[in-house]
Amino acid sequence: MMYQPYDIEGATRPGRWLVTCDHATNIVPPFVNGGSLGLMDEDMNRHIAYDVGAAGVSRALAAALDGPVILSNFSRLVIDPNRGEDDPTLLMKLYDGTIIPGNRHAGPEALQERLNKCHRPYHTALSELAARRQDTVIASIHSFTPQLKSGPPRPWHLGVLYAADTRLARPMLARLHAETDLCVGENEPYGGHLPGDAIARHAIAHERPNILIELRNDLIETPAQQAAWAARLAPILQEVLAETGL
Repeated sequence: MMYQPYDIEGATRPGRWLVTCDHATNIVPPFVNGGSLGLMDEDMNRHIAYDVGAAGVSRALAAALDGPVILSNFSRLVIDPNRGEDDPTLLMKLYDGTIIPGNRHAGPEALQERLNKCHRPYHTALSELAARRQDTVIASIHSFTPQLKSGPPRPWHLGVLYAADTRLARPMLARLHAETDLCVGENEPYGGHLPGDAIARHAIAHERPNILIELRNDLIETPAQQAAWAARLAPILQEVLAETGL
């Protein structure tokens, strides 16, 4: 079977929402070092390789919102689809204290191959999905580790990230803060968006309403947890979108 760098579910669903999962999987395509980056399984199964639990949340959320979902089919360590092509962190050689052996000697030719076979096809497909309606709203789902090797514990259950476009982010934050059992981060554990990232490219550049949600990955480890978070977030997203009038 020919390698496919992305998966799409619900392409014909009629809803406004488009759910994206940039870091859905830890797969290393066969053309990259025979399908290995030289890391132990324990490293490939943690947050440095993909957003643990995010794919399950994204699939369930898209179904609940009656919209499509697109998921990457390559590890962020192969090439990061949530980075612009000129971003120096596009192809990581060191991540959270771990050297990536398969990337150590990756030069311009390897970068171009990964762009052509992974990064660019993913973004082309995302662009086409986003253009299926004039009023598309993008929800980008990510996850984060409870603690980096070099950092303190992260208390947030989820975070909402934003930069220039706050039309959905600020109302969403206000709504989530009303949930008394949640610890909500504003641009935490990461700050805002990066120039040329997926939201900048497919939402902000086209003035599409958008939201980026980071979920702590120990809260979405199982299919049941993933389904529960999707079921909780879907009506909140719909409510906030309706209230903004976007």
